Amino acid sequence: MLQHLLVRNLRSLLREGNITLHLPDKSVARIGDGLGPLVVVRLTTSAVVRRLVWNPELALGEGYMNGEITIDGDDLHGLLRVVVSNFDVQASSLWMRAIRVIRMLRRRFDQNNFASASRRNVAHHYDLSSTLYDLFLDQDRQYSCAYFKSPEDSLEQGQSQKKAHIAAKLLLEPGMRVLDIGCGWGGTALSLARDYGVNVLGVTLSKEQHRIATARAKAEGLSDRVKFKLCDYRDVTGPFDRIVSVGMFEHVGLPHYAAYFQTVRNLLTPDGVALVHTIGRSAPPDATNPWIARYIFPGGYIPAMSEVLPAIENADLFLDDVECWRLHYATTLRHWFDRFEANSEKAAEIYDDRFVRMWRFYLVASEQTFRFGRQVVFQFQISRRQDAVPLTRDYLYPTTPSTQLSRAAE
Repeated sequence: MLQHLLVRNLRSLLREGNITLHLPDKSVARIGDGLGPLVVVRLTTSAVVRRLVWNPELALGEGYMNGEITIDGDDLHGLLRVVVSNFDVQASSLWMRAIRVIRMLRRRFDQNNFASASRRNVAHHYDLSSTLYDLFLDQDRQYSCAYFKSPEDSLEQGQSQKKAHIAAKLLLEPGMRVLDIGCGWGGTALSLARDYGVNVLGVTLSKEQHRIATARAKAEGLSDRVKFKLCDYRDVTGPFDRIVSVGMFEHVGLPHYAAYFQTVRNLLTPDGVALVHTIGRSAPPDATNPWIARYIFPGGYIPAMSEVLPAIENADLFLDDVECWRLHYATTLRHWFDRFEANSEKAAEIYDDRFVRMWRFYLVASEQTFRFGRQVVFQFQISRRQDAVPLTRDYLYPTTPSTQLSRAAE
C-alpha cells in the first residue's frame, strides 16, 4: 500500500527526468518522462518507504545517509538534479503544499535565534573538527560563495576576487575601523587589514573559529590591527566606519531581521557604509528544508529579497546597491565537492562513513539548488547617508588603458 502511494506521489512530483526506482519488494517503477540520463535508485527498507511518503525532503537525505537509499554509480548529482529541477511542480502539488503550510506556520518559531540558541546553532556546524574544513576549503578558509570572472578560475582565484569585490564596495581607506560580523576563521578580516591598512574587529560565536582566527592574526603579525572577539553581534559597541558581513545573515533568523539592521545602523558612523553578503532566494518566501535544518544549519534560513528590504527600510538605512550573483555558488560548491571527494577517506577517519554521506549530500544538494533551483547570492550595500557612496558603479570596475584600447578597436 505505502509503496503504491509513494510511486504515485513521486510520479505526480517528478514529471521530468529519468529515474528507475527499485522497491523493497523487488518491484520496479519508472519515474519521470524518460528523457535525460538514467538514474537508478534502490530503496532497501520498508521504513524508508514510509518516511518518504510522510516527509520526503527529510527522508531523502536521511535515507542516503543511512544507506537505505542507494544510487547506481553513486550518482547523487543526477538524482538531486531531477529533484531540484522539478521544484515548481512540487510546489504546486497538493501533497507538498500541505507539508509546506505546516512548515511556514512553524518557521518563526524555528528561526527564533536568541543569543543562546545562536551559540548552539553555530557550534553544531562551525565547531566541527578544523581538519574537516581543511579537506575542501581554500587555504584562506573562505566558507562562502567565490566570485568567478572566468570558468577557468581556480577556487583560490574566485575567493580572492570575492574579497577584492567586497573591499571595493566598502570604499576602504587606511586607518578606518571595520567590523566583520560573523568573521569565520578570519580570512576576510586579515585580508582587509593586510591589503587596505584598516583596523578590524571580527566577531564570531564559534569557539573553534575564534581560536584559529586569533592564531592566524598572531602568526601574520597583524594582532595590533585585527582583533577577534567571541561574542554576539548584538553585544558589540561602536562606532565603525565600515561593517561587513559575509555568509552570516543566513543565521540571523527571520524574527531578528529588524534588530539586525537596526544594530548595523547604530554601529555605523554617520557617513559609514555596510556590505551584507548572503545567500538569497529569487522566489517568494519559503521554509527551510527540514534535512538542512536538522543536520547542517539548525536555525538557518535563506531569505527572499522581499523579506530583507523592509527591515533595511525600517532601520532608516539607504539601500545604495543590490547585486545578485547567479551560478557562482554552484561553481564554488562543485570545487568543494571535488576536493571533499578526493579526501573522503580522511573525512571518514575524522568522523565515520555516515558523516561522509551526510556531507556529500549537503554539498551536492546545495550545488543543484543553486544550479537548477531558485537560490542565488545577494549583496546589499547600505549606508546612513544617500551620498555615502559614488553615484555610479564605475568605481567597482575601473577602466584600464588596455580596456580603453580594446573598446576603441570595437
